[in-house]
Amino acid sequence: MYFRFGALIALSFFSLNVKAQQFIHDTLVTSPTELPDITVVGQHNKSDYQQMPEIVGTTIYAGKKSSLVVVGNVKGNVANNNMRQVLAKVPGIHIWESDPSAIQIGIAARGLSPNRSWEFNIRQNGYDIAADPFGYPEAYYNPQLQAVQRIEIVRGQGALQYGPQFGGLVNYILKNGSDLTKTIHWESAETIGSNGSLNFFNAIGGKKNKIHYYAFYDRRSGDGWRANSKYFTNSGFSTITFHPNDKLSLTAEMMVSHINSQQPGGLTDAQFKEDARQSIRSRNWMDIRWTTPALLINYDLNKHTKIRTKIFATIGDRNSVGFIASALVADTINANTQKYNARTLNADRYRNYGMESRFITNYQTRHINHTLSGGVRIYTGTTNRKANGKGSELSAYDMNTDTGFPQELDFGSQNAAFFLEDLIRLKERWIIVPGIRAEWLRGIASGRNGLDGTGLPVNIQDISKSRTFFLAGIGAEYHLQQNPVEFYANISQAYRPIQFANLQAPPGTDVVDPNLRDASGYNADFGCRGSYHQFLKFDISIYWLQYNNRIGTIIPAGQSYRLITNVGRSSSKGIEAFTECNLMKAFGNNDYEFSIFQSYSFTHATYGSNHLLADISGKRVENAPRHILRTGFSAGYKKALLTMQYQFVDETFSDANNTVAPAANGQSGLITSYHVADLTISYEFKNKIQAKAGINNLFDERYFTRRAGGYPGPGILPADGRTLFFNINFKL
Repeated sequence: MYFRFGALIALSFFSLNVKAQQFIHDTLVTSPTELPDITVVGQHNKSDYQQMPEIVGTTIYAGKKSSLVVVGNVKGNVANNNMRQVLAKVPGIHIWESDPSAIQIGIAARGLSPNRSWEFNIRQNGYDIAADPFGYPEAYYNPQLQAVQRIEIVRGQGALQYGPQFGGLVNYILKNGSDLTKTIHWESAETIGSNGSLNFFNAIGGKKNKIHYYAFYDRRSGDGWRANSKYFTNSGFSTITFHPNDKLSLTAEMMVSHINSQQPGGLTDAQFKEDARQSIRSRNWMDIRWTTPALLINYDLNKHTKIRTKIFATIGDRNSVGFIASALVADTINANTQKYNARTLNADRYRNYGMESRFITNYQTRHINHTLSGGVRIYTGTTNRKANGKGSELSAYDMNTDTGFPQELDFGSQNAAFFLEDLIRLKERWIIVPGIRAEWLRGIASGRNGLDGTGLPVNIQDISKSRTFFLAGIGAEYHLQQNPVEFYANISQAYRPIQFANLQAPPGTDVVDPNLRDASGYNADFGCRGSYHQFLKFDISIYWLQYNNRIGTIIPAGQSYRLITNVGRSSSKGIEAFTECNLMKAFGNNDYEFSIFQSYSFTHATYGSNHLLADISGKRVENAPRHILRTGFSAGYKKALLTMQYQFVDETFSDANNTVAPAANGQSGLITSYHVADLTISYEFKNKIQAKAGINNLFDERYFTRRAGGYPGPGILPADGRTLFFNINFKL
């Protein structure tokens, strides 16, 4: 099916009688629906949520379900990366809230798992920043949002342009100084808050002749709402762009980040009800160091054709040390040794390198205007994993070990890909966008999974698995003539590669199915979006996500070993709706503001019939709340603004068996529904000083969003209760 579908659309490209010539209508070339790669948008209005243009740089967004969040206009607590406020208007985003100051962001949509956002393709300025986008796509690092200009979110058909994901794309576009007019521009923001939280953000940027630049340093620290949850983050970023001429620009940039956080561990249900702020772990720590250098080359061949090339790397280290037993087991001093028990050490080392080159060109065939976007990608990544080391009996962060690591594994990913999408303007109001993607992927695994009783290594199966396949999809838009309103639809194939953990099989107990396949499926959307007389915005759609060949572990009949194989399929169907109304704009009043919004999603995610795991057929997919509602209003006069946001997230299950009664250790059971309200007040002074204060979780709700089966729990990981913050921002 993949090959036939891909070949059909490929033929539609190459059977065209292409005539490279200028457009008859110049408005199609300089369309207002196009947006440069990195620039400031939304700076002249107060809107924080906008519709993605049809084209951004070399990327086509027409026909896709997409969202654009202008971070500088967000009314909430941006300094502490509060994602439920930043993404409040993006319907259907499910957020795990278990880290102080959102050190690690966990988001998902359409019934997928929010675990470190691993069902999304996470990018920064268009290039990968996850641990390994193929074998281990967890986002341990996320940029400081005060330095982010906008967040681009694409679902559905985004798989054709970005590869291995079902959730879509999240792309953080950082500030780069291209919007500045002075040689030196300085910005400083300081934030204080509850539980000793402090944030210092300082940035400098400017533009001079053929050069523009931007750099920032950010430091966050705090004690955390729960006991034993201290943290700090240090991050620095610099970028410089040189324009030798009007056609060429060269950008060098680098982000360096260091995160150190104490992990308070999980709780049982009884402990959570007794005191959600308590912690029975004081010696658990995680330390993450992340560096993302990149070279960006932009070349405009002519007024119709652009080429964008990104050469990038991810150099990351993730270390953890802790006592990770069940929440029923106390971490106490051993009566015999008069010391704490030794902690467990785990260390990952990621070294990834890639190049992605894209082009976009306008051309015409038989008086039909086209915009063709395509690209190639080459990637190689290695992960060295050391686990289950015996650590010290100390309490502070310490990765020293005298015995080494019993488990030491090497994983690798190599990838080459090619894609094409063609935006075809059939008539004045009709657009169709067919696309294909060809992918080659190789995954390797080797090393030892531990040591036996005599100290000899227990090696895993040496695995090298290569495969080639095609993805195909098509999108469409129909624009109404009366108002800026459009109907859109798309269907696109998607896949998720075999993860490193699925290749980690110790001989004798686990066996990797030699016919193990990547998860595959498709996304489909149909919706209507637009605006009415500048005061009403909306985007309402329905979707279907089919997730086949899910990977799991079973025990074959009559056997004693566990088989890692494809165990079944699931489907998610639902509604995603956003509306926002600015009542003052309806009456033409610019001094006053009163706007209200709602963002709602309904998700029906269930497992399909399955001959391997018949016991979960028809059951709800875990971590998939049926209803997510976020709503709120902003009211203000001139430079003063008050914003209130409310969020309801429905109950969900923590496991595929749909266990309701909580286990004694808190690792399984229902995740109950919850309500959260946030209040923010801001005032902008004439001399470029803005003050903002707020209360997060206004009514001090006690709730949790996840039950962990292992690190950093295991058990219930409570979300923060009521916290306060005050932020002041200077620009000179």
